[in-house]
Amino acid sequence: MVESLTRVQHGWHHDPFEWLGVHHERQGYIVRAFMPSAESVDVVGIGPMQRVEGTDSFELLISQHQRDSLPQHYSLSWIEKGRQDRHTVVSPYSFEPQLSQYDLDLFAVGHHLHIYRILGARLRVIDGIEGCLFAVWAPNVKRVSVVGDFNGWHGLRHPMRSRGASGVWELFIPGLHVHDSYKFEIRSSTDEILHKTDPYARVMGMRPETTSLVPARDAYHWNDEPWLQHRRGWQWLHEPMSIYEVHAGSWRRHEDGGFLSYTELAEQLVPYVKELGYTHIELLPVTEHPLDQSWGYQVSGYYTPTARHGSPDEFRHFVDECHRNHIGVILDWVPAHFPRDEFALARFTGEACYEYGDPNKGEHQDWGTLIFNYGRNEVRNFLISNAVFWIEEFHIDGLRVDAVASMLYLDYSREHGQWSPNVYGGREHLEAMDFLKHLNETVHAEFPGVLTLAEESTDWPQVSRPTDSGGLGFSMKWNMGWMHDTLKYFQADPVYRRFHQNQLTFSQLYAYSENFVLPLSHDEVVHMKRSMLDKMPGDVWQKFANLRALYAYQFAHPGKKLLFMGGEFGQWDEWSEQRSLDWIVAGMDKHAGLYNLIRDLNQLYRENPALHAHDFQQEGFQWISCEDADNSVLVFLRRSRFESIICAFNFTPVPRENYAIGVPEEGAYVEVLNSDASWYGGSNTGNAGKVQTVRQKEHGFDYTLKLTLPPLAGLFLHKESE
Repeated sequence: MVESLTRVQHGWHHDPFEWLGVHHERQGYIVRAFMPSAESVDVVGIGPMQRVEGTDSFELLISQHQRDSLPQHYSLSWIEKGRQDRHTVVSPYSFEPQLSQYDLDLFAVGHHLHIYRILGARLRVIDGIEGCLFAVWAPNVKRVSVVGDFNGWHGLRHPMRSRGASGVWELFIPGLHVHDSYKFEIRSSTDEILHKTDPYARVMGMRPETTSLVPARDAYHWNDEPWLQHRRGWQWLHEPMSIYEVHAGSWRRHEDGGFLSYTELAEQLVPYVKELGYTHIELLPVTEHPLDQSWGYQVSGYYTPTARHGSPDEFRHFVDECHRNHIGVILDWVPAHFPRDEFALARFTGEACYEYGDPNKGEHQDWGTLIFNYGRNEVRNFLISNAVFWIEEFHIDGLRVDAVASMLYLDYSREHGQWSPNVYGGREHLEAMDFLKHLNETVHAEFPGVLTLAEESTDWPQVSRPTDSGGLGFSMKWNMGWMHDTLKYFQADPVYRRFHQNQLTFSQLYAYSENFVLPLSHDEVVHMKRSMLDKMPGDVWQKFANLRALYAYQFAHPGKKLLFMGGEFGQWDEWSEQRSLDWIVAGMDKHAGLYNLIRDLNQLYRENPALHAHDFQQEGFQWISCEDADNSVLVFLRRSRFESIICAFNFTPVPRENYAIGVPEEGAYVEVLNSDASWYGGSNTGNAGKVQTVRQKEHGFDYTLKLTLPPLAGLFLHKESE
């Protein structure tokens, strides 16, 4: 027993319940408490305890009769050293283990989809007593304690119970309340003392604060069941999907530079996106992160909506409002890496725990971050359960998985000698592959209609194909090749575009190999890359015309659409996370015209199946003319089962009069959208709204349209119904 007391006194006892609480001894029963800051301690209703000489342990020997009258969950009353006020609380060491062996076993094999309901901090009522149950995975350490304001951040006050080989520690502490702050104090195998935020924390303090906070019980009343019901049967492969990408911290700010709350975003962002006609909002990571400049991509609180914008329930309200307005919500999700901050996941137990120990696998040299150990069951479970958490607890409609390429390749951004091959001698990261497949299988099986989107920048095959046919199982993949080639083409002076038409036509060689999203994302408008408008060549008029043509081309090209905020009205400045968008120009002249174009393109895209029904299938597209590089003209058909739309583009500032294109049917063709219309800030060159075919063979068709192709513009034409 002396050994147990010594281990408790010095803070390395793996099971403090062996010493603390009520124990049967030869001479009767003994009640023990360890109270390092107490002057005196009483067992309520029984009497004062005696300090064990030279220690901070207090004992009281009681008779069988006293034991019979002592409640199972007895209370301790004490006076702090140097204070006169008295405190009373039910002893945490009077409670049996609370976590089931089934949950621990399921977690150990990596298959507990709801481990976030087991680990972390949760208000509970146990045997009629209110308090908070804490649980954390910290394998191979000597001690874990809960510390917080409630115990003066003293690591020996509330040591936790070890649940053996599972590596999980737990403790129920009575009397705690919502938003009480806490961390875990960990004594490592080498006696290093670490203070860590809860990996499963539901609420965290506002940066630079790094504490975890006891969360409230779930009580939010959702109003989006019609949306969820629709989502379960949503045929997204053949439905329109256009995404407005948003950084919540800089879309709009208060005049004093403060962040909008989630509630204010619901009031302002949702109607704005609805007016623009986008079907989805994609949020850059809103998981808690310490550094604003990381844009949220260096996550410290995977289970916590950032406190920058308010509470978790306020974020639920934002999602609810999106759904009530028929707008889906996609979250940027970051399972590829995490930061080195000492208070978070890095070296969680004093050694590699969530990350690989091998620096050839465990460190991202480009970003200075650490790589999750995808081969460890508990780490995979942490991430898979996190995906489930956001979908289940916040009704999220999709996860855009960041930096997938960095996960798939062992030699990603590494020189020879800085990486180790897999067991077959290759550079493929087999454990990451298995993790991604498991992620996608889980999401699609558990949540029909919820999407997973891969930001994958290489030619890795079958990213968006089912796992049972050899794919990774994502719903869609960002088409980075299309984005790079298209922007390179549009940034060239039109006089040279004749030499680069292949940059636009090449995409048709692979456009249907994956389910592609066409991204014009935040990565293209950051420091030194210039805004979308400023990328365009020429004078101010040509810059706007080029950008209008680019957006028209994006909506005409097969694939779902994505545009980063500010691009819709032509912001001149590069995006910065430190300030609001340049709203002062949004309603001015050609900026307003650009906004009108995006709104009309979205409407045209949504209302015409020819532009979306076969986004991922060859039968939805047919070239009419792709050979006229000298005039930088492209013409093609977008098709659905019952209709087609002609998309014609002139990528030079020279109007093309009487330009002949072949069409499959005779009749009048209505100009349903012209990006050069004055309503969009253009010159109003066009075809007076309608043009009639002539019987003349052209481009392999029997009928011809003689068009006026406006300068730096796109035309959409639809055959008029007879």
